[in-house]
Amino acid sequence: MSTCGLDFGTSNTTLGTLKGDVPVLAELEAGHTTIPSAIFFEADGATLIGRRAIEAYVEGTSGRLMRSLKSVLGTSLIDETTRTGRERISFRDIIAWYLTAVKRRAETATGKPLRNVVHGRPVHFVDNNEANDRKAEATLRDIATEVGFEQVTFQFEPIAAALDYERTLHSEQIALIADIGGGTSDFSIVRLSPERHLKAERQADILANDGVRIGGTDFDRQLSLGVIMPLLGYRTAMKRAGLDVPSGYFHDLATWSNINRMYESKVMNEVRQVRYEAKQPELLDRLVRVLDEQRGHTLAMEIEDAKIALSSAPNSSIALDWIEPGLKAGVARKELVGHTTSLADRITARIGICLEQAGLQADDIDAVFLTGGSVQLAHVRKAITSAVPNARAIEGDTFGAVGKGLTIEAVRRYGPG
Repeated sequence: MSTCGLDFGTSNTTLGTLKGDVPVLAELEAGHTTIPSAIFFEADGATLIGRRAIEAYVEGTSGRLMRSLKSVLGTSLIDETTRTGRERISFRDIIAWYLTAVKRRAETATGKPLRNVVHGRPVHFVDNNEANDRKAEATLRDIATEVGFEQVTFQFEPIAAALDYERTLHSEQIALIADIGGGTSDFSIVRLSPERHLKAERQADILANDGVRIGGTDFDRQLSLGVIMPLLGYRTAMKRAGLDVPSGYFHDLATWSNINRMYESKVMNEVRQVRYEAKQPELLDRLVRVLDEQRGHTLAMEIEDAKIALSSAPNSSIALDWIEPGLKAGVARKELVGHTTSLADRITARIGICLEQAGLQADDIDAVFLTGGSVQLAHVRKAITSAVPNARAIEGDTFGAVGKGLTIEAVRRYGPG
């Protein structure tokens, strides 16, 4: 089997091949067909990916953790270098290193070389900028070629999710595919049927697609800014009348892809100076502690865990005693909703745009297919389903639907190999 589908997501990655007539996700880590899109550069030069990368960081291993790698595609950061310990490496090369490791693991799991790939891509890598969007796809294509794929093509991730769902249908449906991932939210309205599933060319069945660069990590950031960062000095006053502590530090610390910037010596010195000029320096002491110990990602993971807990419980808490003895933050689901409703509204606004593109009304949608980790948030799910109130909500494979769909598309384009 030389053909595969590759879903390189902001939060997680999957890679699928065909087994018999069924798309199957390769085991990329022991017991797991998904692998976190994370890489850890140990101080001694070793490099880890996935769960082991996150574990090494949490265990306090000296080094640097990087996540949300996909989010730099289409931005000016892609060709910039960042320090990973002994050397500086470009973000482009970091993505290539990660995808090389994923490809090798998949080849080991399947026992075959992988030469042809259908890569997933969001509807928009970059919102409202077609040039940067094209650049992002071209960069990812070049990286895929560099890591050893001979044929590289793309499919929109929500379309891929629809292909897997379509295998279960017995009659035609107009479906809204909602893929709310870690970094982007993508929607497609597609015409599905058992007969159309057999067709190689499906462009005419794609009635509309749209997306926005908002996903799970944005919900994490807003929860962090609303609940945690005020404990570290966010939105507190400086001694000089009329001035607040600069907010940029907190926004960077709350954003996965920007956390490493906070460890630069220049930034550290600035924060210490701000601490002396702040009205509540004891709060800035907490920020300094996080930066000194380079535990911004620890903080971010604890915030993410609290968000996930709130998808099934009304209350959660975040233990912060590693920053200061006895420090903790309680958070209620209603707070999460309050801090992130604007994000949910911006996401669901794209549904209206899709309906307008397709020339349809909300009542014309037969089914809404929900995939991506962020659909587990009750207020996000409710916002989506309320936009198409007569549609039947379909539960998909939260993390695997896109990868399986890309595999179906890869076999359609290249053959099973």
